[in-house]
Amino acid sequence: MPDDSTSLFRSAWSIYDTIIERNYLSHHEIQECVRSVLSAHRAKGDYAMLDLGCGNARFLAPVLEDFPPARYEGVDLSRTALDEAAVRLCGIPGAVLHERDMLVRVTELAGESFDVIYSSFAVHHLAIADKRRLFAACAALLAPEGEFLLVDVVREEGQTREQYLDAYLHWMRTAWTAVPRDQIEEACRHVAGHDFPETLSSLESMAADAGLGSLRVLGRFGPHHVLAFRR
Repeated sequence: MPDDSTSLFRSAWSIYDTIIERNYLSHHEIQECVRSVLSAHRAKGDYAMLDLGCGNARFLAPVLEDFPPARYEGVDLSRTALDEAAVRLCGIPGAVLHERDMLVRVTELAGESFDVIYSSFAVHHLAIADKRRLFAACAALLAPEGEFLLVDVVREEGQTREQYLDAYLHWMRTAWTAVPRDQIEEACRHVAGHDFPETLSSLESMAADAGLGSLRVLGRFGPHHVLAFRR
């Protein structure tokens, strides 16, 4: 199995499905935040959406059905997840899915325009230089008044990565009671090896450097945040 930040979910999407079902990452509350953003864009007319790290679309598909974009492009490295996403998004006209690294894809899309760029629990896997590259690419792809909608884990100000991991792994091991112990430990190894969350001030600084000057915190559920950066 490849040793990268997506290997866990390429091999075991059932783990993530259980996490969503039990709302361990506050997906229910996060979905309401996302719903409010997409409903506002749909109310203004047709909108185009780019989904970076779309996974199997289990979380987002019901929202897209209610507020369908005129154009939707999903990007993910997992072929298994994309095959599931294709089924879930079959009712969204013009939905296109790409098996691609998201940093590669945003470069390929240079010159195109999206009203919403969305990424959920994916950006924290990137090194800080790649996070900066992603913010810059997203800023360039956003239409006027477009938004980069980021759902991700965020460290507390002054909290080190090690302190964050200690707290997060303890929470996983004690709160995820519906997940088999061996799968929890697999998920913990994934988090310990591949999660590099930033603080809110660091994300805001990266966004400002990229030309995204307005940050709204739409929701905060423990370390799980819903952030909107407007061009």
